[in-house]
Amino acid sequence: MATQVLILDDERNYLLILEALLSDAGYAVTALDDPEMGMAYLEESEVDVVITDMKMPKMTGQEVLERVKKSYPHIPVIIMTAFGSIEGAVDAMRVGAFDYVTKPFSNEELMLTVAKAAQFAKTQRENILLRKSLEERYAVHQVIGRSKAMGQVLEMVDRAAPSRSTVLIMGESGTGKEMVAKAIHYASPRKDQPFITVNCMALSSGVLESELFGHEKGSFTGAVAKRRGRFEMAHGGTLFLDEIGELSADIQVKLLRVLQERTFERVGGTQPIEVDIRVVTATNKDLTAAVAAGTFREDLYYRLNVVRIDMPALRERREDIPLLAGHFLRKYAAENSKNVTGFTPEAMDALTGYEWPGNVRQLQNVVERCVVLASGELIGVEDLPAEVRDEETQYKSAVDLLPVQINLGETLEKIEAALVRRALARTDFVQVKAAEMLGVSKSLLQYKLKKYNIAGH
Repeated sequence: MATQVLILDDERNYLLILEALLSDAGYAVTALDDPEMGMAYLEESEVDVVITDMKMPKMTGQEVLERVKKSYPHIPVIIMTAFGSIEGAVDAMRVGAFDYVTKPFSNEELMLTVAKAAQFAKTQRENILLRKSLEERYAVHQVIGRSKAMGQVLEMVDRAAPSRSTVLIMGESGTGKEMVAKAIHYASPRKDQPFITVNCMALSSGVLESELFGHEKGSFTGAVAKRRGRFEMAHGGTLFLDEIGELSADIQVKLLRVLQERTFERVGGTQPIEVDIRVVTATNKDLTAAVAAGTFREDLYYRLNVVRIDMPALRERREDIPLLAGHFLRKYAAENSKNVTGFTPEAMDALTGYEWPGNVRQLQNVVERCVVLASGELIGVEDLPAEVRDEETQYKSAVDLLPVQINLGETLEKIEAALVRRALARTDFVQVKAAEMLGVSKSLLQYKLKKYNIAGH
């Protein structure tokens, strides 16, 4: 698609010359001698570059620039001015003009300036599309799940996103904590600014300190140049610290200071650096237990735990498994050009019955494997990994999640109650069908409902 150029000049001769030059070079040109008409044209048409004369009777080039930058900040504006009025063009550059050319202009200078503006406009469009794609990818409504547990998570995301308060996301590995952190960022006023991620467990303490805060040249062996840390990179945006429970005591102190004062020094530096960031953290550890054990600072814990979001394990939101499995199947079928359209009922039963100790991440890996290896349109039980399709393995997986020391009677009752709730959920609370699924009579099911105080609606 040709670059769309709008030219505004009250001198007809210049309009004709510019239109001919740019059209011959492959640009799609609209030339107008009335700047007010130009403003109306911008409201109705796609424009990539604006070229405007500085002195016009109805509206000056400065006024055109101001209106374009206010309503269409992504469109570069080139100012044309007489040689004796360069000072005004320079002033326009200070307030956002892309460049200026002097009249009379050389064709080479003009074409080079327009080419640069066109490339800038292309980059701006790509950035806008990328940002929109990221916003859609991590928008709250794209977080997959219709269970009550995920509904509570999404409600917390909605309420927390507009603020700058720190957020602590708790949950087992693989539950989607980083996805929720991104959803918070892209639903916040900081969505156009950086989202920077650091995995605190992946780096040693010394490396992590330099990674977070940066370092000055010569601050340690190998520091051959000054380096910006992740805090500086995230300025204006969001810093996501994953596995926050792994921080050493020294870095906990430094992180607390940043949260309190919004300043820090690079490793080996003495100059305070101010940052405007929103911090979101995540962990699969019990931080309250870590505080009690003395391995995590209590004051830092309270700083991080302003807003807390608890991510449910996949086994706690089984009704979301078909949605997630279907999403991953479509994703990997498209990526691998495979004509795989769904799961057999038996395969889906196996997926929903499995305990998923690795949570959503494990489900994603299993579906990808199944799609890659599938020989037909439907994935059957035989296509699933042994640990998912094997009934005994499923029971063992469930048992392995229980504490070693338990009260057998109480535990069996809890398991029975959970099975009754699951059967009701899978049969849309039709008690006759739930009883059939459990292999019991309706009257016995009703007794269990009363015994465990389960609503049978």
